[in-house]
Amino acid sequence: MKKTLIASALATVMFVPTASAIEIYNDDKNSVEIGGFIDARVFHGQDTTEVVNGASRINFGFDRQMGDGWNAFAKLEWGVNPFGDSEIIYNNDQLSYENGDFLSNRLGYVGVNHDTYGTLTIGKQWGAWYDVVYNTNYGFVWDGDASGTYTYNKGDGSVNGTGRGDKTVQYRNAFGDFSFAVQAQLKQDEFEVTADGTIDGQPPVSPMISAQQTVATIEYNNTYGLALTYQATDKFVVTAGVNAGEFKGETIENEKIEETDIIYGVGLTYGGWDDEGLYAAANYSKQEFHDTDNIGRLISEAYGVETLLSYRFDNNIRAFLSYNILDAGDQYKAEYNGDTFKRQFTVAGLHYIWDANTVIYIEGRIDNSDFSGSEEAAMKLSDDDGIGFGIRYVL
Repeated sequence: MKKTLIASALATVMFVPTASAIEIYNDDKNSVEIGGFIDARVFHGQDTTEVVNGASRINFGFDRQMGDGWNAFAKLEWGVNPFGDSEIIYNNDQLSYENGDFLSNRLGYVGVNHDTYGTLTIGKQWGAWYDVVYNTNYGFVWDGDASGTYTYNKGDGSVNGTGRGDKTVQYRNAFGDFSFAVQAQLKQDEFEVTADGTIDGQPPVSPMISAQQTVATIEYNNTYGLALTYQATDKFVVTAGVNAGEFKGETIENEKIEETDIIYGVGLTYGGWDDEGLYAAANYSKQEFHDTDNIGRLISEAYGVETLLSYRFDNNIRAFLSYNILDAGDQYKAEYNGDTFKRQFTVAGLHYIWDANTVIYIEGRIDNSDFSGSEEAAMKLSDDDGIGFGIRYVL
């Protein structure tokens, strides 16, 4: 059981939803595998219909047996855009054509593992916080956007280490039915806080991360994370964790800024997403100065709930229903002149699992977000109803 749980913990570090890998080399000491998937979809939303890339990716895994129960390993993963992202640009009285980047960095880390002493990894990797909330992040078209994983308006969570954290050191181990992960993100970052205006001649109560006018310079350095997992039964898992960091700086008017970015929460999971039968999962989190709204304003406090309920029938059809809410509450209203931030949506989907590595799917989203206030139109640009149909071909 202990070895199984350690292997499970390591699998979470290298987690890629519904992905497998093909071994391309093995000499009994060194092995290399290739994995990832190509996902093409037709998407309709914001009154447009187009072919889009469904987070396609390719990765390489390397493993080396070192003897005495030790092995060293590495993982490299890139996001791939195989379908093009063409855009016509009008600049300096000329028309030009631009195409999006074919590759983008997703993961890159190296580590060592021992059955008794656990696993140590260094690099860009899934954060310890993801252990707590990954259980609801299985939809193909829409990620879970309420768990505090993909921060700073749906980025990859690299800034504060909750998603694919940059420059992280992570240790994992397991004892019986209990496993854990601890993490330190060792970095030295500095960025400018900007605002699109002032309130009564003064900068906003809470700074904004994007717009036009620079109001402060912020230093954001190390972050720390902890995740705990308890395998209560063969099918029931309980998770809990926390991630924290601090940023500090000074406004152009010499006012000091110093806040703690923290998120903590719990998760419950029943069953396996890829198994036949029922799968149910939920997580709840509280956060402070951890994320931004859709136009880049810092959220001083909020709570998030994500739920996912699915059933895989014996004919290889999986139906699921997901609900997300991220509510910034009254404090947000007080800081931003009565504006409301409540991201809230429901996703329903059908997946036909043709075989383990080929899935045809359709998913639809009904958005019930409340962004009422002075920035409602701009906020709705990144949250709306939609529908997507596609094919995922797993390597």
